[in-house]
Amino acid sequence: MNSISAPAPTAGDWEELVTTALLGTDRRTPPGYVPGPDAPVALLDAAAVETVRRRAGLCAARAAERPEPAAPDGRPALPTAAARRLAMLLTDRPGTGGGGRRGTSPDLMELLPQWLTAANARGFAAPVQALPALLDAARGRTDLRPAALEFAGPRALWLARLNPDWRFALRATPGGGTALPDLDDPDRVQQLWQEGLFAERVALLAAIRAHRPAAARELLVTTWATERAEDRLMFLDSLRMGLTAEDEPFLEQALADRSRNVRATAAELLSALPDSALAARMAVRAAACVAVDRTREEPGLVVEAPHECDSGMERDGVVAKAPAGRGERSWWFGQLVEATPLGTWERRLGGRTPGEIVALPVADDWRSELHAAWCRAAVRQRNAEWARVLLGTPSAPEAGGPGAVSLAERAKLLGTLGGGERAEWVAGFIAAQGLSEAFQLLGVCAVPWAAPLGRAVVDALNIARDAGSYPWSFSGVMGLAERCLDPGEASRLDGLLAVPDESEDAAPGAGGYWAEAFQRLVTTLRLRAAMAEELGAP
Repeated sequence: MNSISAPAPTAGDWEELVTTALLGTDRRTPPGYVPGPDAPVALLDAAAVETVRRRAGLCAARAAERPEPAAPDGRPALPTAAARRLAMLLTDRPGTGGGGRRGTSPDLMELLPQWLTAANARGFAAPVQALPALLDAARGRTDLRPAALEFAGPRALWLARLNPDWRFALRATPGGGTALPDLDDPDRVQQLWQEGLFAERVALLAAIRAHRPAAARELLVTTWATERAEDRLMFLDSLRMGLTAEDEPFLEQALADRSRNVRATAAELLSALPDSALAARMAVRAAACVAVDRTREEPGLVVEAPHECDSGMERDGVVAKAPAGRGERSWWFGQLVEATPLGTWERRLGGRTPGEIVALPVADDWRSELHAAWCRAAVRQRNAEWARVLLGTPSAPEAGGPGAVSLAERAKLLGTLGGGERAEWVAGFIAAQGLSEAFQLLGVCAVPWAAPLGRAVVDALNIARDAGSYPWSFSGVMGLAERCLDPGEASRLDGLLAVPDESEDAAPGAGGYWAEAFQRLVTTLRLRAAMAEELGAP
């Protein structure tokens, strides 16, 4: 290369060279060079010299202090096979591909949450060599963070303090990994509560609440008046754990808080205590709005919604301003019923059972509003008896019980039932209504799915396949089945792996897609079984 001898570079030359390259050598020449036809070559030579200098040169500096070692992790090490599996899950991530066609390979990243849950249940520690990849995976997926950080343990927090890309681990961990003081040391507890960062104080309050609910509440009282509104809301929310009647006096005082959100949260917590004074006040208001109509041959319910939202109602958590498109009176009425203990209606309406109450006709189109409020009350109060009645039978017309106004409402009601009962109800729903409406309900069922539910899902998928339906319409359910179906069901699916004969009205190519989807399902189930065996899970 024809070049001019380059002078020794000086500090700041790199920025000067970049500027020269952007402007062009016709308008500007490198430092120390003269304009002319050799200027472009001179610029490249200078850039090459500066690049080597920047890579190899290092000015002497005072040695930094070595970081403190990470806190020890006393949990047992992963079995060798499980450690290899984790490395595969973190590094081999097949994409879904274009056009929506996934092939027969399992989606390993969708299995990672399940693997982490199983590893955490067994109490294993993460291999140190896997921590960077694990933190990178959690960085990209917020849903993965709780299980990933639990598995990663204290070393993840140590690494997060050294790498800004992993700082989310400090934010996601209460107290940012700060060691909490001995709860039997009141001086240190009080010092951290008075002087600690907000995250540290939240972690301290949660730790005390888990072991000594009354002590946590008393600690909160000491600084309540001086806390910021957003902090009061977070602290108040911590009282959900171990909520008892002893918390009522403090929550009653919070009803007068200057923050509307704090007042609303206090009212919600009090309404979850069926014997609280707020619940009694709401019961009086709601009961005055609903009565038995005895003027007809068959008894029914009549509703007279409130005509105003007075200051007492607002203090007890009723939001006065209705959302757009919602009538004020129905808005107030729904809030009153939602906050009323459900046992009130059995006493108020002549000793009738929940089933008898819900079966009563409701005059003047108030039925949907009343039943929807009862649904919300059943969810808030975790009342399984009322939830069963409001759900109705799975085979009811349009899949709705008398009070289930939407799939979202039914999913919430199902959450109040035990796992087995929940699975049985959804299995009946699928058998009667098919899979098209069941996706949201499947999401609230325990994993792995109970045998009746798993069989119902597979049978419905098989029916859809035989009918020549578009397989892409069931991709969401198929993905759920891969993660939630009992791995023991894999052997039952072998007969579904062949490409079915396509009828004249079937979607073109549907048979091949269905066979591919079932092959992926079987492969995934067998992989999940192997994962469980490697972890020693039952």
